Amino acid sequence: MRESCDILISGGGIAGLTAAAAFGAAGFRVICVDPAPPVTERDAAGSDLRTTAFLQPARALLERCGLWARLAPHAAPLQVMRIVDAGGASASEPRLVRAFDAADISDQPFGWNLPNWLLRREILDRLEALETVDFRPGTATTGLVTRTGTARVALSDGSGVEARLVIAADGRDSPMRTAAGIGVHTTRYGQKALAFAVTHPIAHDNVSTEIHRSGGPFTLVPLPDFEGRPSSAVVWMERGRAALDLLRMDPHDFEAAMTERSCGLLGPLTLASRRTLWPIITQHAERLAGERLALMAEAAHVVPPIGAQGLNMSLADLRTLLDLATARPEGLGDAAMLEAYHRARIGDIRLRVQGIDLLNRASMVSARPLRDARALGLNALYALAPVRRMLMQMGLGVR
Repeated sequence: MRESCDILISGGGIAGLTAAAAFGAAGFRVICVDPAPPVTERDAAGSDLRTTAFLQPARALLERCGLWARLAPHAAPLQVMRIVDAGGASASEPRLVRAFDAADISDQPFGWNLPNWLLRREILDRLEALETVDFRPGTATTGLVTRTGTARVALSDGSGVEARLVIAADGRDSPMRTAAGIGVHTTRYGQKALAFAVTHPIAHDNVSTEIHRSGGPFTLVPLPDFEGRPSSAVVWMERGRAALDLLRMDPHDFEAAMTERSCGLLGPLTLASRRTLWPIITQHAERLAGERLALMAEAAHVVPPIGAQGLNMSLADLRTLLDLATARPEGLGDAAMLEAYHRARIGDIRLRVQGIDLLNRASMVSARPLRDARALGLNALYALAPVRRMLMQMGLGVR
């Protein structure tokens, strides 16, 4: 007999695991599958050294599914987001520094930053406590057949699952999206991002710093201290060939290069992890839903790592799906629910994809007049207090 559940989640990344916790905590019977077992140790082979900044609206969702209490002790608050333009004559000197303080709009920080490998560990611990969730690492989805009332999903172990709703959280090359025949629009920049951790002598004071020159931003995001020293996560975006050269660079030379690229704002940077490399694209699906299928996270949208938007857009997807499911559980996965989900999210997704695309293109410019124009634009926006507050609220997703 074919196995059945309420929700089959294809994809066990952070977004998929969080979705499993959220729907499981709400009482739905959930099966979550992923072809790769999650790596939950910092220095293990294959660990994800990127970090995730959960912005303010995410906290209520994490509390709702029983995750926040596990994550809070490991989280580094993001009180100030500092933008630096280093596009002047000297590559190592900032010519414009503007700080956006969460205190201007809220009594809470903008968000909280955590390493991705640690997130996987803590979310998996939560799933083990939920009898409603069955997580199956090492198992992939291989086929999808849908009918008006149900979906049938084939798995790589030869079994099959019948579900009322299938959630595709299976990445930018989503097999479930492909099976449903939903197209995507993709923009490639010729960029890659290096992700790694550093220590530094100057405390970050819960300030996240994004430094723009050319090739893409260099971002330092606060982490808890590492081995007794202040620590930050770094995402360094560069054009493809330059990024590969940086990846292969001798560690001593790399530390000198990243200290210069950081304008020395936190003092000499010391590499505190291995370096990993990620391709940078923008992508969005033509539709967010098909018959008995909802797309979320990178199956629905991919953006460059600017402004902590990526996973927070994914959590907005999840929050919308969860609200629709709990408001009318008898209609889980039906056409009315999925059309409501598409309508609720598609406008915001397209707006943010376009906005981040423009910001990334601005961060890449190499010609001096364009870098000058970028600095003038940042200064003008920051100088207008109402505009500055509006931009902060839009970044958090509360406006």
